[in-house]
Amino acid sequence: AAVRSTPLPTGIVVQCQNERSQHKNKSMAMKYLKSRLYERELQQKNDKISEENKLKKDIAWGSQIRSYVLHPYKMVKDHRTNLEDSNAARVLDGDIDEFVQAYLMTTTVNSMPDASG
Repeated sequence: AAVRSTPLPTGIVVQCQNERSQHKNKSMAMKYLKSRLYERELQQKNDKISEENKLKKDIAWGSQIRSYVLHPYKMVKDHRTNLEDSNAARVLDGDIDEFVQAYLMTTTVNSMPDASG
């Protein structure tokens, strides 16, 4: 006795007619269904991860956010906002509020709709 199962939310169809017993076929069909649901979930997770990875910047020379020059002069430059600070020691001690504020201002200005159009 063959068994066919179609869970409505997913629409995945599984059928089994390997055994003579309907109970065994139903058990096998449930195992197939579980396997397909697991594969589907894995595929969705992999798709989500690959989509997130597309949004990441390339980790390469020249794609850094900030440059620190400590010799022969001291300077910190934020490449996203072009903000420069000559007190590198203060920035290295963790006082980066000025850089954070400049970045937030840049992203806020860039995300505002254009009033001229």
